[in-house]
Amino acid sequence: MALGDPFQILLILGVLAVILIWGPQKIPELARSIGRARKEFDDASKGLTNPISPSLPAASDPLTDTAHKLGINTEGKTRQEISDEIVKAAQTK
Repeated sequence: MALGDPFQILLILGVLAVILIWGPQKIPELARSIGRARKEFDDASKGLTNPISPSLPAASDPLTDTAHKLGINTEGKTRQEISDEIVKAAQTK
């Protein structure tokens, strides 16, 4: 390992410059943020290659399930409107 190699000299000078500019306390924080950024990038690139299939069943909502059991159409209605119609349907039965 000879110190005469220009790449090694530049690497050592670069490390010293980083330590002098940011200080030894900031280097772990900087490394953590670079790691987080790389993880987010990897996750995003995995999402592009493996998109979530739309055929997965949606989570069941008890309010809409109850409305469908009572024969109430829920399309285009707010949760409050659906709830009010469920109460009306329960009162008439």
